[in-house]
Amino acid sequence: MLTINGRGGRLCDRMNRRDALKIGALGLGGMSLPDLLQAEQRAGIKGSHKAVIMIYMPGAPPHQDMYDLKMEAPSGIRGPFQPIDTAVPGIQICEHMPMLAKVMDKCIPLRSVHGSPNGFHDSFICYTGRSWAKQPGGLVVPRRPAGAGDWPSMGAVVSRLQGAANVGVPPFIGLSPNTGYPPYGSTGYPGFLGISHGAFRPSDRHVPTNRLGVPLPGGRANMKLNGVTLDRFGDRKQLLTSLDAFRRSHSGDSFLAGLDDLNRQALDILTSGRLADALDLSKEDPAVRERYGKGCAENYEDGAPRNLEHFLMARRLVEAGARVVTLNFGEWDFHSNNHNTAKDTHLPMFDRGLATLIADIYERGLGDDVSVVAWGEFGRTPRINRKAGRDHWVPVGGGLISGGGMQTGQVIGSTDRLGGFPKDRPVHFGEVFATLYRNLGLDPATMKLPDLSGRPQYIVDKHSPLPEV
Repeated sequence: MLTINGRGGRLCDRMNRRDALKIGALGLGGMSLPDLLQAEQRAGIKGSHKAVIMIYMPGAPPHQDMYDLKMEAPSGIRGPFQPIDTAVPGIQICEHMPMLAKVMDKCIPLRSVHGSPNGFHDSFICYTGRSWAKQPGGLVVPRRPAGAGDWPSMGAVVSRLQGAANVGVPPFIGLSPNTGYPPYGSTGYPGFLGISHGAFRPSDRHVPTNRLGVPLPGGRANMKLNGVTLDRFGDRKQLLTSLDAFRRSHSGDSFLAGLDDLNRQALDILTSGRLADALDLSKEDPAVRERYGKGCAENYEDGAPRNLEHFLMARRLVEAGARVVTLNFGEWDFHSNNHNTAKDTHLPMFDRGLATLIADIYERGLGDDVSVVAWGEFGRTPRINRKAGRDHWVPVGGGLISGGGMQTGQVIGSTDRLGGFPKDRPVHFGEVFATLYRNLGLDPATMKLPDLSGRPQYIVDKHSPLPEV
């Protein structure tokens, strides 16, 4: 589906940005009719590949109420939740995650995650593994290479280094829609790698913004193939004539300079149908769809949906050829009524979605190929506040990883008696990123990418893969 003409805001250079992404992405490279037909032939190519599914839990979940219950702590710290045994002797987790307990032999709870330098809500460290820094005037922004733009997310890095695994399926796909608080809807940005390595977003509702809600460049939110389907492609010459006319009319627009890399990918998406099939859950076994459940497709407060179908869609997308798929789940900023909110609105759905995804990946023989990570930007306070909530806590948080051929069925790290600080084996976000890159076949110790100033930058900042896995 391809939109030749459309509506949308005008750029300062008179060009409609939405049209640039919808038309320019397909028509800037001088495609000929043989190119078009060859793309369709290539659409049948398929190869095995490694992949990562990253689950961002906006607002930061309460680690001591999930994987690190402190039953010997005072009542004002431990909370009402009880631990339950899991499939791995000696590992206990929260009673409200019974499905994850059953697949714990395929999981690794991380109980000592650290690295967030402040209590500001954003997915940046979850998608890049890199810290934020406080600038003059108190503004908190991503720590950047000098004069070289923001750090790219893992999806963008993998897109740049490995490209598409299968023709017609973008290497980096983000499933989150727009959210009331814009950073909660981030799927990870391309940073200095540029627009061609941004996430392909099936949702058309999201416009990438910074933490203040100001629109950002570098996303592909509006790159939807609307209006023309394959059954309306009968006159290919007419289509190519339209594209050529568009290209000629905007040949001097500097805005188009960075879009040429998108045209082949967008055309392949159009001609292969593989991406559309992966996103079409009606093609899935009804029993499998029932197993995942639906959850809630509406955003939770100012956060993301608790959409269980996104877990299934993520699995279908990596099978179809995506290398990195990100999804955002809920809004975990429980400053009041922490325990009732967690057990009534979030934990049961999250438990079902993540546990089903992990079990499904292994049952389909993907346990060595697909890595899964689920976490938020920091932890929650050990002490329960006067509103029965937990506040922001930077020193330590938690997470869970699975798959990727890792040695699962173990816990990594621990916290002190109150769950407030790492005790044994602190785990930095960057170590997990180094592990995930290694699982993808990328060496974090040697792989570099040039930033906007041409300086080589390591894909991971001074961290090595977890030796335990």
